[in-house]
Amino acid sequence: MDISEIRKLIRLVQQSDVTEIEVTEGESTVRISRQSMVATTVAAPQAVAAAPLAPEVATTVAASAPVAEAPAAENDEHIFKSPMVGTFYAASSPDDDPFVSEGTVVKKGDVLCIVEAMKLMNEIEAEYDGVVKKVLAKNAQPLEYGQPIFVITPA
Repeated sequence: MDISEIRKLIRLVQQSDVTEIEVTEGESTVRISRQSMVATTVAAPQAVAAAPLAPEVATTVAASAPVAEAPAAENDEHIFKSPMVGTFYAASSPDDDPFVSEGTVVKKGDVLCIVEAMKLMNEIEAEYDGVVKKVLAKNAQPLEYGQPIFVITPA
């Protein structure tokens, strides 16, 4: 069996509802399966995007999604966002003082907080010198990727 015949079989599987095909020709056997693709197309975000929704339903879906709104930052303030999904910890242990609080002056590389992800404690460092104006997350709060954590005024 040559490559052009295999490509035809792949197109056949892609264009039909068939999830697996096995062809034996002489001593050669070729099996083409798209089980992993089926699992991906069943995912909720794709199903929601493909399904036509009434305006009321679309509004309800959007309203139920957890969206963290950042306060409007002044021109000289920057919103520091979570670099990963995880749990926010203000200190290295419950008995310790927080790494930073409102009014703390930070230097580039100073630890701002810890974000636990998959049982790993990730120290999140300041990307620039500045002053912490607001701490937007609470201790042991779950964080989403890109969720605002701090408002920092650069120095």
